[in-house]
Amino acid sequence: MPVASVGDTAEASIAVTEQTIEAYADLSGDHNPIHEDDEYAAETMFGGRIAHGMLSAAPISAALAALPGDVVYLSQDLAFENPVYPGDTVTADVEVVEDLGGDRVRVETTAATDETVVSGEAVVLSVPHES
Repeated sequence: MPVASVGDTAEASIAVTEQTIEAYADLSGDHNPIHEDDEYAAETMFGGRIAHGMLSAAPISAALAALPGDVVYLSQDLAFENPVYPGDTVTADVEVVEDLGGDRVRVETTAATDETVVSGEAVVLSVPHES
């Protein structure tokens, strides 16, 4: 069975709605009013509610899982570059850029709406899928 190797790419998307933001707040316990309170958020530098940064990064995990083989996260560096608003669709693109040996690969990760919202890189373990 194939495993992730240099040059492999994958993509995944998520539609961000007020409901997904509220569900993420409930799952994570992060009830910051910038994510949940329209009036509060309207007075911030963002001018309205925004998604949690980690919700914006979630499609990266889904894209990594779409790479060949069984993929296990070992590490992830993220830079949050722009906000994500309800109604946005976040699309993540990942590309394996380096074989680190020992079944480990380094992957460039990007998530974007009309502009990049999250960028970084991950190190993952990629092993053959067992049937």
